[in-house]
Amino acid sequence: MDELLAPEPAQREGEPMLRARSISKHFDGVFAVRSADLSLWRGEIHALLGENGAGKSTLVKILTGVYAPDEGTIELEGEQLEFRNVIEAQRAGIVALYQELSIVPNLSVAENILMGEKMPATAGLVSWGKLFTIAGDHLEVLNQRIPLRRLAQDLSPVQQTMVSVARALAFDARVLILDEPTASLTNLEIVDLFRTLRHLRDKGVAIVYVSHRLEEVFELCDRATIMRNGQIIATELVTDLTIDMVISKMVGRNSDEIFPPRRSHSDEVVVEIESLSGRKVQGASLKVRRGEILGVGGLGGSGRSELLRLISGAQRAQSGVVRMAGKDVTPRSVTHGLDAGIAMVPEERRSQGVILEQSIRENVILSNLRLVSTGGLVRDARVRSLANRGMADLQIHARGTSQKVGELSGGNQQKVVLAKFLARRPKLLLLDEPTRGIDVGTKAEIYSLIQELAEAGAAVLVVSSELPELLGLCHRIILLHQGRLAGEVAAEVATEEQLLTYCYGRTI
Repeated sequence: MDELLAPEPAQREGEPMLRARSISKHFDGVFAVRSADLSLWRGEIHALLGENGAGKSTLVKILTGVYAPDEGTIELEGEQLEFRNVIEAQRAGIVALYQELSIVPNLSVAENILMGEKMPATAGLVSWGKLFTIAGDHLEVLNQRIPLRRLAQDLSPVQQTMVSVARALAFDARVLILDEPTASLTNLEIVDLFRTLRHLRDKGVAIVYVSHRLEEVFELCDRATIMRNGQIIATELVTDLTIDMVISKMVGRNSDEIFPPRRSHSDEVVVEIESLSGRKVQGASLKVRRGEILGVGGLGGSGRSELLRLISGAQRAQSGVVRMAGKDVTPRSVTHGLDAGIAMVPEERRSQGVILEQSIRENVILSNLRLVSTGGLVRDARVRSLANRGMADLQIHARGTSQKVGELSGGNQQKVVLAKFLARRPKLLLLDEPTRGIDVGTKAEIYSLIQELAEAGAAVLVVSSELPELLGLCHRIILLHQGRLAGEVAAEVATEEQLLTYCYGRTI
């Protein structure tokens, strides 16, 4: 039990800007957060870490007025506050930006920054000149030059994020909370965002940074608070931590226990790709064997995802052949690929893999109507059986199969996508960034599931931008550079340095 007694945060001068004391919150008798203490200083970037279900989201919602705590208090610059809603928290200067940004696509940049009660008006009419001046001032603070009249829907993901940060400044944010802000950003866009966050930190804004990407935490943050099972496990200076230490505290086990033992595979070739080409990929040839997990690495824009789309039929190949058991099955569409035994789990699960407003049951049967119908009529008993089996096999944590997928954690949403395609019992499973945005504990579950599928006879092709993931999970790894295969290594003897050498188009 000693590990549940978090050490005191590193001492800093003066009082913290924000202090949460002994915060507890339970739902239906189950604690989501228990006796949590969090201190945040002016001009600090503070990471909040933990698995899905660790209590991070609940604690953030308490700080921002979404939930009232059952126990405990919140102090802002020494004043005890009680928030009845989000607006009251925003007026106090506590603003949260979530992964799904609340951008109104058909409004201009300026209107998005100042919409609501911050919109300047005279006699009920919007003062457009004043609106553009004020909105421009907020972007100027962020060193951004985004056209104020441009529609938000025409912005890049990082520009939309910057507009959301500017809106937070419009609320005079003293505490800014960011939840997975880099999930949809490229590496260059992340650099731009980090530059802006450091700029805000230097101006005295206190920032809470929630992310599953631990490398970002070590690059950006000053301190880290780690949660597990609703409790604060530790609050430490980031310089006093390592990634292995963080993982161990988050999941209660060492990082080298995350990946399942590597198992042997058959020599039988399941699929053979010959000279496959698309818009980026050129002349890709490879083989995948029964029970083998083949990794695909490469820099952003190298053609990793396109390779999977070409194999699955999500994108028409310009040339080349996909063979299974010696037969040409080159897919003309996703449906054609599924009928051939090829299933792909896409990178963007929320927009391409599931329908968030539909239930688990409806999502699972979406690609499996033939399995649950007879003579064109859907059989309820088969639907229930298929959905319940998917929930049980993949250990999807939900109230039941009727719960909406949008209400689930990212890891459980990914499991729903897997359940949908695994019901087809594919011979070749294509996984594009299968653990992106998922906590370490759920990653371990998905790694074990992938291993089990391979042991059951499936061939698996995994695209990942995380080199340690490829090294820990796969049997072999192929590397792409500018659309062409640049190298191949056996995962158990390879190093990250070798992989990066091929990713940059160099030879060893």
